[in-house]
Amino acid sequence: MLENKKIAFIGAGSMAESIFAGLITNKLVDAENIILTNKSNHDKLKNLEEQYNVKTTTSNEEAMNAADVVVLAMKPQHIEKAAADLKTYTREDHLLISVLAGTSSSFIEELFGNEPAVVRTMPNTSAKVGASATVICAGRYASEYDMETASALFSAVGTVTVLDESMMDRVTGISGSGPAYFYYFVEAMEDAAAEVGLPDAESKELIIETIAGAVKQLRETDKETHELYDEIMSPNGATEAAFRVLRENNVAEHFKDSMKAAMKRSAELGESSKSSLSR
Repeated sequence: MLENKKIAFIGAGSMAESIFAGLITNKLVDAENIILTNKSNHDKLKNLEEQYNVKTTTSNEEAMNAADVVVLAMKPQHIEKAAADLKTYTREDHLLISVLAGTSSSFIEELFGNEPAVVRTMPNTSAKVGASATVICAGRYASEYDMETASALFSAVGTVTVLDESMMDRVTGISGSGPAYFYYFVEAMEDAAAEVGLPDAESKELIIETIAGAVKQLRETDKETHELYDEIMSPNGATEAAFRVLRENNVAEHFKDSMKAAMKRSAELGESSKSSLSR
C-alpha cells in the first residue's frame, strides 16, 4: 500500500526521524520517496539527508507538491502558523497524518479548510526500532482507505490500535509518553548499580535482559500483573524488602499521578490551540 507513495514530513524532530527511519529500515518506503522540511534547523536537515539518503528542503511548497502523504510533525504549538502556509499547497488527494500531541483532527481540519483527509495518530519514539505502540483515529473526512494507509505506515514501525478520538489524550499519557517513564526507571536502576560498585557495561546488560524477560512474560502469561510480582517475593526476602520501600513511599500512586498529569497536559495543549484559533 505504501509502495511508490511519496511521504513528506513537515518537521524533522525525533518523532519524525523515528518514523521514517523505521520505514526505511523495514524497506516499506524507499528513502528517495521521503522528503523532510524544517524551516529553522538547516544543519539537522543536512545531517538527516546524509544519514538516511532522504530528500530535504526548506520549502513547504516543494515538500507538499512532491507528496502523496503529509505527516504533520512540527511542535504542536506551531501548527497554526504552519497550516496558514501549508494549506496554500494542499491538494484534495493529500492525506494529512498528524502526530501532534493534544491536537484534535477537527482543529486541523478547521485550520486547513476544504474538508481535508486527516488521520490523527499517537505513536512513540520506539518507532525507530520498529516497536512503537501507535493509536490512530479518523478525522471527519478521512476514508477507510486513508485509515488503511495510515495503519500500513505505522504497522511498519510497531503495532497499531484504532480507537475513538475521545481516548487520545489518555493514550498520550500511557503509550505516547510511556517510553520516557521506563528510561527514567532504568536510569535509577543504573545509578543504584553504580552506587554499589557493579560495572556499568555488565549492569546495563543485566537491566536490559531483565526488562526483556519481563516483557516476554507479560506477553505470554494469562496471569494478572500482581500475580507475577507476587511470585517473585518470598517472605522477608530481597524483593519484599524492595516492595516495602516502594509502598511506604507510595510509588504506584505517584506514578499514576504522573501519567494523569501527562493526560491533562495533552488536553490543555488541545484547548490552548482551539483558543488561539478563536481569537
